[in-house]
Amino acid sequence: MNDFVVSARKYRPGKFVDVVGQESITTTLKNAIKTSHLAQAFLFCGPRGVGKTTCARILAKTVNCENITADYEACNNCDSCNSFNQSQSFNVHELDAASNNSVDDIRNLVEQVRYAPHKGQFKIYIIDEVHMLSQAAFNAFLKTLEEPPAHAIFILATTEKFKIIPTILSRCQIFDFSRITVSDITKHLMYIAEQEKVEAEEDGLHIIAQKADGALRDALSMFDQIVSFSGNKVTLKDVTTNLHVLDYDYYFGITEDVFTSQISDALQTFNTILAEGFDGHQFINGLSSHFRDLLVSKDAATLNLLEVSDKIKSRYQQQSQKFSIAQLFQMLEVCNQCDVGFRLAKNKRLHVEFALIKLCSLFGEAASTPARQIQTAEKKTPSVNPSKPVLQKSESKPVEAAPVPVQAVVNEPKQTKPVEVVAKPAAKPKPVEPKISNPVSRTVSISQRLNKTGEVKKKDSEEIDPYAGYPETDFNEEQLKLVIDAFANVQFETGRKNLHTSLTTHPAKLNEKFAVEVMVNNKVQVQELNDVKTDLLGFMKEKLNNGAIKLNISVAPIEKVEHRAYTDTDKFKKMAEKNPSLHTFRKTFDLDFD
Repeated sequence: MNDFVVSARKYRPGKFVDVVGQESITTTLKNAIKTSHLAQAFLFCGPRGVGKTTCARILAKTVNCENITADYEACNNCDSCNSFNQSQSFNVHELDAASNNSVDDIRNLVEQVRYAPHKGQFKIYIIDEVHMLSQAAFNAFLKTLEEPPAHAIFILATTEKFKIIPTILSRCQIFDFSRITVSDITKHLMYIAEQEKVEAEEDGLHIIAQKADGALRDALSMFDQIVSFSGNKVTLKDVTTNLHVLDYDYYFGITEDVFTSQISDALQTFNTILAEGFDGHQFINGLSSHFRDLLVSKDAATLNLLEVSDKIKSRYQQQSQKFSIAQLFQMLEVCNQCDVGFRLAKNKRLHVEFALIKLCSLFGEAASTPARQIQTAEKKTPSVNPSKPVLQKSESKPVEAAPVPVQAVVNEPKQTKPVEVVAKPAAKPKPVEPKISNPVSRTVSISQRLNKTGEVKKKDSEEIDPYAGYPETDFNEEQLKLVIDAFANVQFETGRKNLHTSLTTHPAKLNEKFAVEVMVNNKVQVQELNDVKTDLLGFMKEKLNNGAIKLNISVAPIEKVEHRAYTDTDKFKKMAEKNPSLHTFRKTFDLDFD
């Protein structure tokens, strides 16, 4: 007969001190026993494998122990403890609510509660998976749970607290069990390995603890599975092979390829990972976690966030020194984009390989390859046509010439670069200094504006005109329209489409003494154009080579809209006005409009 017992049952804690990772809860329960402040109902909730049912059984055994120890633990020697350990105690009743969830099952339980214990002080009722009870069963349980007999204690356990009705929750003391940490699970596995005389590597036990996701029972089950696979020696390779987990070496190797920009080596490693049966999504998520651990290892204050062995932790510290924090952020961003788009990608493998290529091209040798240097040089060096000689700058003074007519090509609004309207002479004339007819009077006016400190007071309206030296070149309305359209195109390309519409709706008028009048539809457009009035005026002065231009913005008069013919009768009248013989034609043949 096989005497093998799984580790989850063989090493199930029998005392509060043996419970792993729930010190706050066990301390509270022991203090309640010490002060005799036991509630009539407890609710133990939390994820699977964290010790809910175990703590319920320890509490049930301890409250009926005949010889409680000094630290308020069960003695395991009295008759009550022995009968409990042999599953023969009449004071402890366990009910699986997953299979006994009807109202009749709860009524039978309520009937048993009335009877006092034959031996001992309390009768304990442990209801596991209590969230599986039906609504009627919960309602039948309410009165007994709120006012049970003095000898009855109810301990409810569940993994889904949100499914329990509020009236049940309000009648219980609620204890939330937390997930067990990786370090606690690893220490417990090392203890069991010593008891079972199994030689186990700490790195392998860390992998088991991480895979368990906070559930000690799952960790013990995996430990038994690996011991059955490898015998009395558990290695890191055996753990990764049996649990189908990627080894740390793959991620460290990929990171080295990223640092040295070895794209081919990274792709070969990824091909090996796929050949071993791993999924690309699993790989990219693991690589993101690896980069996160490297980022955590950069600072000694956050080093304790790494849930790995000391040996692996030192490797993380060494590799993290090769990257800056900004580089690690870039690497995490690439992995995050790959993770987000993996589900929608048609070619999954190509999607991950492209992410690896981007990672290897971020920095390192790839950033200084000859190809990149050539591209950079091509961007910096202007292309020269060998068939045309290179013209040198002329050092001679520009020759003044007469103004030429305005020649311009107005761009459409959707062109990217509007062609500038050139209305200057071939050689820009030298700015002419304004003549001062009476130097004496100018000197007097300046002296009159001197304040007490000797500084010149400027009038508020006095401004320096940068186009004061420009000549007064003649131009017509056609040339004016080209300039305004060019300015409107610039506004359109910069995203100010409303200004383009305002400037091109009505043609500008040229009045006497170079007074330009721009008309718009409403006062709102007038206010918008006033904001750019200075820019528009300077643009016209520069392009038309005329410093005497003045600009006025006004609202265009509303034109009377001609009545349009919509009905057949109106259309006939409209046609008959042009050709009166249509009336005779209609009367002759007795025609109707429809």
